[in-house]
Amino acid sequence: MDGTTWTELANRLNDGLDVTLDWAKRDGKDEVVVRVTDFRDGDYFEIPAEPARALDVYHHPFAYRDVSTVDDGSCRAA
Repeated sequence: MDGTTWTELANRLNDGLDVTLDWAKRDGKDEVVVRVTDFRDGDYFEIPAEPARALDVYHHPFAYRDVSTVDDGSCRAA
């Protein structure tokens, strides 16, 4: 176990997209991450978000995809 505690803050599922806003406590550090699963293309990526921008990233994840830290690379939609 890596010692990370995840808390889901928001989730939306529509039109084949599952978008989740998560808060993580990892090694004593707070992190906000938006996770996106695109069931239409089989795509998945994660975007670290500054707390002040977290809701914008959550509502517009494809606009922030280029800063993704985890990306399966199968499709570039943005």
